[in-house]
Amino acid sequence: MSITLAPSPWPAPPASRRDAGWRFGREQASPAAWRFDLRRNVSITPRQLVAAYALLCGVSLVVAGGFWLQGVTVVGLFTGVELLAVGAALLVVARHAGDRELITLAGHELLVEQHVGPGIAHTKFRAEWLRVEPVAGDGSLVELSGEGRRVRVGRHVRPELRVELAQELRRALRLVRAAGERVVDHEHKA
Repeated sequence: MSITLAPSPWPAPPASRRDAGWRFGREQASPAAWRFDLRRNVSITPRQLVAAYALLCGVSLVVAGGFWLQGVTVVGLFTGVELLAVGAALLVVARHAGDRELITLAGHELLVEQHVGPGIAHTKFRAEWLRVEPVAGDGSLVELSGEGRRVRVGRHVRPELRVELAQELRRALRLVRAAGERVVDHEHKA
């Protein structure tokens, strides 16, 4: 009797990526500029949300109307309370559907825009003094710090991908610094 072990097909080899290995960052038109757009994963658009709520209201009001015609008027009251509660919950969901973090690295400046509900927080850093570190460990938020300021990013990124986000941010910073050094060397030679 013999046993033959075949290698497992998992994990699959990484597919070649057309974006040169960048998952989060996108190079901008101007040289040495990068943009990281970290958005909340939203599976329903605001228009679809309104349509679903309107459909729910229609069905609930038809059922409540049927009970009203049968003489059970209290169902209409409960239907109204139910629709108000669901409407309030959907309003909270819709209010945060556009939440995102936008990180723009251009030249020697990194700008972090955090969109939370109707508010936008802006934080600027000089790229030369910026540190990119995890807050606690693998899977935690990524902390950008420098010049006495700090901001945590990566809320809308799955925890297992936050390390990759930090690596991409560091790589973009290295590329921007290298491009800046080439420009300075070129100016000195001219």
